[in-house]
Amino acid sequence: MSSPFRFDPVQMPDVEPQLRAEVREFLAEWTPKFTPWKIGHSWTGLDREFSKAVGARGWIGMTWPREYGGHERSALERYVVIEEMLAAGAPVGAHWIADRQSGPLILRVGTETQKKKWLPLICSGEATFCIGLSEPDSGSDLASVRTRATRDGDGWRLSGRKIWTTNAHHAQAMIALVRTSGGPDDRHKGLSQVLVDLSLPGVEIRRIADMTGEAHFNEVTFDDVQLGPDALVGVEGAGWAQGMSELAFERSGPDRFLSAFPLMPLLVDEIAAAGEPDRLSARAIGRTLAELAALREMSVCTAGMLDRGEDPAQEAAVIKEVGVTLEQRMPEMVRDLAPGALPGAVEGDLAEMRAAVAQQAPTFSLRGGTREIMRGIMAKGMGLR
Repeated sequence: MSSPFRFDPVQMPDVEPQLRAEVREFLAEWTPKFTPWKIGHSWTGLDREFSKAVGARGWIGMTWPREYGGHERSALERYVVIEEMLAAGAPVGAHWIADRQSGPLILRVGTETQKKKWLPLICSGEATFCIGLSEPDSGSDLASVRTRATRDGDGWRLSGRKIWTTNAHHAQAMIALVRTSGGPDDRHKGLSQVLVDLSLPGVEIRRIADMTGEAHFNEVTFDDVQLGPDALVGVEGAGWAQGMSELAFERSGPDRFLSAFPLMPLLVDEIAAAGEPDRLSARAIGRTLAELAALREMSVCTAGMLDRGEDPAQEAAVIKEVGVTLEQRMPEMVRDLAPGALPGAVEGDLAEMRAAVAQQAPTFSLRGGTREIMRGIMAKGMGLR
């Protein structure tokens, strides 16, 4: 029986070695400024000056047309840049969501006005986007959203709430999944996407502190917000299909298995400094690196599919499910193998970074869709449901 999942081999571009060297040289100037705690936050970390510097190098919107500020490079070249950024734990949060999925969605189905206004700002690192999917009381059931956009003359009036909106308090815009017709019982019908300028009257952003005391997440309330005629993204009523294709970008990238990667070099260095590694340490590190290599190959394959205009929704679900399982295991492996990483033990970079990653690890299997959602998509691809 053939596999329902396609991971066709991909040849990396000839410019890969040179591009990788350029990114590493650039990062070498910045990484001394990043604390282990900041590196441990990886792609959720937000540093607007860093994002502007990345944009100035032409590494945001790399695949987009030049007329919108892009650079018309391949998805695989972009992959090299993102891979190096995440492996170093660079704070890409100010441009990450816009570069990864909001910008590509606007480019694919947005109006000319939306493209000309927002894409150049994204490419320069000046525009931060957040995602408006989840809602209070809806959990992972996105089809039950109640936030509603109603026709009002040439524009729209928006009312409702969104939650789990990472970095919304820093963002200039949100692409929100809303209901434009029918009700929650209609499920996927009547859903659309709208682009919301978060500076508009009637938008309230409330930060939500998590158990760590940090507040990356937000609850965003729309109280009769007046949107212009160009707020609709794509086709009215096609929001579900558009949103699902957008999630393929979110679920298949290297962020789904490299969020905790910066721990690995420090762990290897600490074990090496203690002498010859024992069999337990060698086996655990070897297994982890083998899994990372396999996930990386799978992720590169999906990048190739995206570059060809294909929709790797099934493959992306596999990468996310396997990848976050590995990521969540990594801080525990560090705890088991490196006494210096334990809280209250030897102070050092590994201990600080492990604490940052361990606090975030429970969210790895939530962002981008829960395990149950991913396994449901995989089961559907296998014909089991």
